[in-house]
Amino acid sequence: MKKNIFLLCFCFYLLPAKSQHKVAEPHRPQFHFSPKEKWMNDPNGMVYHKGVYHLFYQYYPESTVWGPMHWGHATSKDMLQWEHQPVALYPDSLGYIFSGSAVIDVNNTAGFGKAAMVAIFTHHNPKGEEAKRNDFQNQSIAYSLDDGKTWTKYAGNPVIKNPGIVDFRDPKVMWFEKENKWVMTLATKDRITFYSSPDLKNWRKESEFGETLGAHGGVWECPDLFPLTLNGKKVWVLLISINPGGPNGGSATQYFTGDFDGKTFTPFETETKWMDYGTDNYAGVTFSNTGNRRILMGWMSNWQYAQVVPTKNWRSAMTIPRELNLKEVNKKIFLASKPVKEFDKMLVKSTSASNINIKNSYNLTSKLGAASSLFQVCLNDITANDFSIVLSNNKGEELLIGYDKAANQYFIDRSKSGIIDFEPGFAKKHVAPRISTNKNISLKIIADVSSVELLADDGLTVMTDVFFPAVPFTSISIRSVKGVLVKNIQYTQLRSTVK
Repeated sequence: MKKNIFLLCFCFYLLPAKSQHKVAEPHRPQFHFSPKEKWMNDPNGMVYHKGVYHLFYQYYPESTVWGPMHWGHATSKDMLQWEHQPVALYPDSLGYIFSGSAVIDVNNTAGFGKAAMVAIFTHHNPKGEEAKRNDFQNQSIAYSLDDGKTWTKYAGNPVIKNPGIVDFRDPKVMWFEKENKWVMTLATKDRITFYSSPDLKNWRKESEFGETLGAHGGVWECPDLFPLTLNGKKVWVLLISINPGGPNGGSATQYFTGDFDGKTFTPFETETKWMDYGTDNYAGVTFSNTGNRRILMGWMSNWQYAQVVPTKNWRSAMTIPRELNLKEVNKKIFLASKPVKEFDKMLVKSTSASNINIKNSYNLTSKLGAASSLFQVCLNDITANDFSIVLSNNKGEELLIGYDKAANQYFIDRSKSGIIDFEPGFAKKHVAPRISTNKNISLKIIADVSSVELLADDGLTVMTDVFFPAVPFTSISIRSVKGVLVKNIQYTQLRSTVK
């Protein structure tokens, strides 16, 4: 039988063992954003302004489970080290402050002031919901003239009144320069509705998308529409989160590529594609005002179990910021992800090893001389046999990340990853198709104390999963029954951003 030769490159980031103890909370992320305390979910209003990245997010400051939604706020100059800011938006007489977006009104179209920061969000009226009305979600705006420090809600709210759709929320707004207007992408139950406005106050419905396309196993949420360039041509990308209905259960984000003329989105292909096949990247949207860069962060959890994960004082984290791009495979267009270039500042120290024969199991920890540290592993010119990278501890707990040759799938298996009894569907093996047709395989794995982000084949296949070991993983090994030859292994430490 002819053997296929593959290049496998693993970029594996694990936290240095010492920095795992910088905080008393055992599962507190060390280089992912998490709230100081209490409940957090969707990222909101992400915008770049005057050299500062603003991350707003769904926040309930009174409990570690979901409740009356506020907009929490954090700022950063590099998207890695975040400063917690006071709560930006509080519930009011019109309702809770649900998800949305923020823009910089450079031309003062709304009249609030030149370069005002304007938040566009959903007002969710709990009394209307309790009364079983179908118009309890409406779209509103607020503005800040001091770079997000203080906010004034528009006296004319809501700016879009609900026409009678129960799920009518999560406005993502952008400036459509060709026609000098704002465009809103809104989730409306099981489809997307596009609106346009000259001034952020007066909106007109333009079109709908998705009634008969895409996954419909749950409610559509948190959409985003933006352009990317492929082979010199503009391609529009439409992200749509769905809950439930993800490829591995619970929450996930699907996407389409196509054309947008300022009114109607026309997809190039009708098949459903997934931005992330793991179970813990949801409601991800991109930053506004970042020029040619398109940077996404997602909520690193899943509504299937988000409110019962075993963290005590806080719940949830965000993914690392990822820069999005497009790739063409077999004449189809796919969305790809990579860590933002700023992430390179996290790298501290590298070591390497060469020409390692692996049969059954090989402990990388002893070879590389460091336990549970961030490192990069590159495996060159090996046959494409099944393999697993194993994170484990002295309790017998383990997390598996690997490749199944027969199924041509990547996988993350957290069935024995530690604390798993808080929800019946948590302890499972998740799979993702290998999209690339190249003979070379490359894996980039970024692991924090309670999460792993897999970006395979230059980000064509992505998986994000959280896990909760009883004690930190301190051993890293590779398993392969048929055996592999590792030409080179590179290990790089990563610094913690926890102060």
